[in-house]
Amino acid sequence: WISANPEISLISKRLRNTGLHNFKIFMATNDLMMELQKDSIKLDEDSEKKVVKMLLKLLEDKNGEVQNLAVKCLGPLVSKVKEYQVETIVDTLCTNMLSDKEQLRDISSIGLKTVISELPPASTGSTMTANVCKKITAQLTGAIGKQEDVSVQLEALDILSDMLSRLGGMLYSFHSSILNCLLPQLTSPRLAVRKRAIIALGYLVLTCNGNIFSELMEYLLAELKRNESTSTTRTYIQCIAGISRQAGHRLGDYLEKIIPLVVQYCNVEDDELREYCFQAFESFVRRCPKEIGPHIPSVMGLCLSYITYDPNYNYDNEEEEWEEEEMMETENGEDEEQGSDDEYSDDDDVSWKVRRSAAKCLEAIVSTRHDMLQDFYRTLSPVLIGRFKEREENVKADIFCAYISLLKQTQPTQSWLHTSDEGGKEDVPLTMLQSQVPSIVKALHKQLKEKSIKSKQGCFSLLTELANVLPGCLADHIPTLIPGIVFSLADKSSSSNMRIDTLSFLHVLLCNHQPEVFHPHIKALLPPVVTCIGDPFYKITSEALLVTQQLVKVIRPLDKSCAFDARPYVKDLFSGTLKRLKAADIDQEVKEQAISCMGQIVCNLGDHLSGDLQPTLKIFLERLKNEITRLTTVKALTLIASSPLKIDLRPILGEGFPILASFLRKNQRALKLSTLTALDILIKNYSDSLKPAMIESVLAELPALISENDMHVSQVAIVFLTTLAKVYPSSLSKISGSVLSELFQLVHSPLLQGGALNAIIDFFQALVVTKTANMGYAELMKQLTSPIYSSSGGASVTSHKQAYYSVAKCVAALSSACPKEAVGVVSQFIQDVKNPKSSASVKVLAFLSLAEMGRTMNLSAQKELKTVILEAFASPSEEVKSAASYALGNISVGNLKEYLPFMLKEIGSQLKRQYLLLHSLKEVISSSPADSLKPYVEDIWSLLFNHCECAEEGTRNVVAECLGKLALVNPSQLLPRLKKQLSSGSPHARSTVVTAIKFTISDQPQPIDILLKGSIGDFLKTLHDPDLNVRRVALAMFNSAAHNKPSLIRDLLNTVLPHLYNETKIRRELIREVEMGPFKHTVDDGLDVRKAAFECMYSLLESCLDRLDIYEYLNHVEDGLKDHYDIRMLTFIMLARLSTLCPNAVLQRLERLIEPLRATCSVKVKAGSVKQEFEKQDELKRSAMRAVAAVLTIPEVEKSPAMAEFSSQIRANPEMASLYESIQKDSASLSTTESMDMS
Repeated sequence: WISANPEISLISKRLRNTGLHNFKIFMATNDLMMELQKDSIKLDEDSEKKVVKMLLKLLEDKNGEVQNLAVKCLGPLVSKVKEYQVETIVDTLCTNMLSDKEQLRDISSIGLKTVISELPPASTGSTMTANVCKKITAQLTGAIGKQEDVSVQLEALDILSDMLSRLGGMLYSFHSSILNCLLPQLTSPRLAVRKRAIIALGYLVLTCNGNIFSELMEYLLAELKRNESTSTTRTYIQCIAGISRQAGHRLGDYLEKIIPLVVQYCNVEDDELREYCFQAFESFVRRCPKEIGPHIPSVMGLCLSYITYDPNYNYDNEEEEWEEEEMMETENGEDEEQGSDDEYSDDDDVSWKVRRSAAKCLEAIVSTRHDMLQDFYRTLSPVLIGRFKEREENVKADIFCAYISLLKQTQPTQSWLHTSDEGGKEDVPLTMLQSQVPSIVKALHKQLKEKSIKSKQGCFSLLTELANVLPGCLADHIPTLIPGIVFSLADKSSSSNMRIDTLSFLHVLLCNHQPEVFHPHIKALLPPVVTCIGDPFYKITSEALLVTQQLVKVIRPLDKSCAFDARPYVKDLFSGTLKRLKAADIDQEVKEQAISCMGQIVCNLGDHLSGDLQPTLKIFLERLKNEITRLTTVKALTLIASSPLKIDLRPILGEGFPILASFLRKNQRALKLSTLTALDILIKNYSDSLKPAMIESVLAELPALISENDMHVSQVAIVFLTTLAKVYPSSLSKISGSVLSELFQLVHSPLLQGGALNAIIDFFQALVVTKTANMGYAELMKQLTSPIYSSSGGASVTSHKQAYYSVAKCVAALSSACPKEAVGVVSQFIQDVKNPKSSASVKVLAFLSLAEMGRTMNLSAQKELKTVILEAFASPSEEVKSAASYALGNISVGNLKEYLPFMLKEIGSQLKRQYLLLHSLKEVISSSPADSLKPYVEDIWSLLFNHCECAEEGTRNVVAECLGKLALVNPSQLLPRLKKQLSSGSPHARSTVVTAIKFTISDQPQPIDILLKGSIGDFLKTLHDPDLNVRRVALAMFNSAAHNKPSLIRDLLNTVLPHLYNETKIRRELIREVEMGPFKHTVDDGLDVRKAAFECMYSLLESCLDRLDIYEYLNHVEDGLKDHYDIRMLTFIMLARLSTLCPNAVLQRLERLIEPLRATCSVKVKAGSVKQEFEKQDELKRSAMRAVAAVLTIPEVEKSPAMAEFSSQIRANPEMASLYESIQKDSASLSTTESMDMS
């Protein structure tokens, strides 16, 4: 064994040589450290003893350097030696800690901290950690209790905190003695001891059990009530605040008793005590949001009265003084204050601490209570505005922070959900804010003239937020603000950050207001901004170029006529920007901004540049050739080419066009897209300056861009082709066969839909009109349809369903462009359908094409069409049946008078074809304009109502969709009829009506919305219908409302949520056993309803978060985490979302949420299970681990011992660790692709 590490023996010999020189001891210790850090090192028992003995001796060395090295050796040593050796080390260190030599004491406490940080965590199952900790704890609690030497006490408390925070869970048996040792320290005469005892208690409450926690809380409450001295009361309040910060979720139950005491102490004449009271309130607001709810008004009242608490300063005559000062800036004003007040010095005044803590507490209230916005604007906003005059800089910064927080809460939600939603309610706070803008500006105007840079930065941050929340609100105040802006930019004493903040505010101001309001001030604004373009600091330059670009749009807006004369300013703007555009050795960001800014100057002021224009365009050409600047330049050229000033680009087109064409080959997606946009604009606006060769160079690159791998690039490329067909038709003969063949391939792709499909349709219509050789109607039709005609599918359909719809839409588009040729094609399709030899594919295409054509053309001339369609309803192929039904519906849209009565008659008489005919009717109702349907409404309605109770669920769903969409035609009459049906005795009828309501809800505003809002409550009563199926469809309807139009249900949530939560519970009576041969199989009939309920809960997270009691909500998420596979998958996603939306609530419940996650991640699939079972468990684990990863992003999550233990378990288990890493990689690559695509 010893031969395994002869180095250690050598080193120990060197160290035993007592006559050694300091330096040699140092070197030997250093070598020892290097040896111990090697993973391969193994020590036998004897070597262990020697090394440990040696190190402990070195720790007492006279030389500090040697001591430091010896401490560093302890870390790696702990994991290399046996447990009893670690105990020896710890014993010695603890004894030395009590020594009277200060240096030895210090080094020993560092040693203990090193050992603690190296002990293996609990999850590895090592007993060593527990035993060593117990040893240390016993010694420490002794040392803390003996209180002779304060510095020993402080060190011991520090180490105890370290240990509790990292390994608190292992010290269970000691928690009680730790508590008994810490509580007396709260009354120590030394404040530093009290402070560290509070920190240690904070870590103790993370892991201690309920009894110890309640013992601590009872003690603190009793002491607070006794109020022996103000000094100890301060400490107890600090202690409660500390506990709340660390373990707020446990404190909630005691809040009712704590709050009245803290409120009482706010009124004691002691500023420090008041400060601690407000800090406690702030931590309650953030950590116990639910329990503090009822007390918010009283806490807010206290904050508002103490934020103005400044007993030693008189603000009254400020106003008049200010006016006088405006007239004569006194120079000796500063000296006047000092001499008068000897008996009172500003240093004694700590009232600012009270104001600061009150401001921070208000900020916490504002940022956590979105539901109280209107209250805030009534009571809180005016008080805060009144305090912008605060004299202490730090307090003022916090007051600004609180107000900015209020503005951020008011920011209208920029989401698709609310755009279509009711405006009224959201706007009230905005209107209230609007009325307070003048007083905000008046208060800040004074601040902008102050010398303090911090204050000015605060003002600009606040104004920036204000301009973002209420665009245009500062229009009347521009004259007041401009002097402050100019002063901050031009003042020599301004810091760089001050200038950057000012410029970024100016940018927001220019973007959010009408150009006219700035015109009177351009003369004052421009020079300092242009000076900033020349600033040596790149961040200032880049921000100034951004502002200049916006200024150019302001002095000459191109979208409206404007009387302002921009000419006097062109020279300064141009030359300032040109300097930066020419410079080659500047920062990347500045290069890009200079290109964009110059692009804007040429676009808006190009006609005033005369001789400077051509040289500038030549620079753009140079920048186009440079890989770093090419993308920005392409965007700038796009801007210039689209300018209404018709800038002359001929000098650079000859060389520039081939460069642009070459960009289409590059891998950078953003570059391809921007280049296509640029080429599109150039073709539109400069077609007369382009040579055929230039266009051919681009056409050669297009085939590679059109493919299903990137639909968006394909779409933009096809839009470009369409422009070419319209503007430059002569070039179309050069479109190589490969471009067209790629296009036809795309039409047959199952992925084609939406924008890309519409682009292809537009292109075909533009192309066929140009009458280019070999690209006429007949040729295009042949190429479109031949793959389907040539496939020998027989009775089955070969291509993907989507491909038939795409081809049919293209056929209809070509036919509408060439109506003469279309007639023959219609007859051809009818023949195809009649022909018994036609394959199913051909028939499907024929019906779908007839459908698309029939929607816009009147096909009533084709007499045999009805019979042909009805015959197809009996086809053996499901696809042909469904296509025929779609055709009948759409052809009827083109001629209701002819077809609709016929269809209704058939539905009434033909039971066999009913389902298909109802589908046709659904097409008619969905696609016909409301006015043309009105005459038939009554007939359709009564027909549908006859089928409300059909036993076949599929038929009922189609009937429901027809009813819902029909109700949109005449809501005031038809909605009450649906409501009446709710009382029907048949569950089938009720479920049809509720499903019908689901189809009346869409994400666009509609006339029915107001009526729906009034009656949706009645339909939602079916959430507690006795019939399971009715409850399921009621949940689906509720989910649709929560997802598409939250305004319908927001105000009903109080009554609806209990029923919704009720449906998330597992019902034993719905679980039954089914025998399948020799096996028994459990079936849970309640699963679908539970799943629907959890889906509703997820939708509410996105749309109605502010109306949910998140703690109640979490109770049900917690149950879902232990439910069936499908529901666990859903709740994992919910948990991940909750981690971002309301992290504090998740933190409070962490202990309970972690367990089911841990159980899922560590589950083992039984050997010999089927492949699906393995895949299912893998998917579950991945999903659970995603939730874990999301929880780990919550700030301060590492404070939770349960989470810390779980994450060390993940790291220790190779399977879990690799799963976690792969999820981290996924999310990283996801965020980078998103940010790339934004570019």
